[in-house]
Amino acid sequence: MKVAAAVQFHPALGDVEGNLRRLEAAVESVQADLIVLPELALSGYLLGSDDEAAALAQRPDAALFGGLAELARAKPATVVVGFAELSDAGVYNSSLLIEPSGERSVYRKVHLFSGEKETFTPGDRPPHVVDVGWARLGMMICFDWIFPELARTLALSGADVLCHATNLVLPYCQNAMVTRCIENRVYAVVANRVGREARGGVDLSFTGGSEIVAPGGEILAKAGPDDEEIVTAPIDVAAAREKRVTPANDLFIDRRPDLYGLD
Repeated sequence: MKVAAAVQFHPALGDVEGNLRRLEAAVESVQADLIVLPELALSGYLLGSDDEAAALAQRPDAALFGGLAELARAKPATVVVGFAELSDAGVYNSSLLIEPSGERSVYRKVHLFSGEKETFTPGDRPPHVVDVGWARLGMMICFDWIFPELARTLALSGADVLCHATNLVLPYCQNAMVTRCIENRVYAVVANRVGREARGGVDLSFTGGSEIVAPGGEILAKAGPDDEEIVTAPIDVAAAREKRVTPANDLFIDRRPDLYGLD
């Protein structure tokens, strides 16, 4: 049995180093094997232009992440943090997974939401699973939740846990993740932000409600809607690897992809 933590956070827009210091302080005392932080936790969400996004973006191997890497090593724990990723091809809305060994993996958000399409480059790689020893982890970011294909692809690739870094604003997203867990028999660690950002005629209030959901859809832990908070819950990987819904029905074996094609 392992422990997962979802960190609910209110980043200050544009203050990358300040946000990182606060996140490091928040998780320093957390006793968990997996710690998931929100989407764009370092930069904030409403980045005004491509140039501003690029100025706040980081490369995955940046020394800036050294503090989180040290925390991951010392605990030991796997840490997932949302950030604006600088690359030669553009700026991506990404998640960085840091293992206790120091190994780093990146997922680039495939499904950009609303104004993100004007700021970020769409993810150019398929979602993938990272084996951290005790579990197989899949990353998804915010609006990915509305596309069941992404969670299913991760589950079919062997993911036990969906590490879901979010900046949720729609009122039903957290409930949808319960369905994603039931239909794939996986855990989800949903780390959302709180607070409000208003800029350039756009006014967003983030919904909190960070949660940890079990393969059967049970909500094991849930944060409130407004405040910074950390919730934790046990993870039993064996439960995510049992795909039988009844003694006669296996969630994956009973699939009929031969009949799912569209003309």
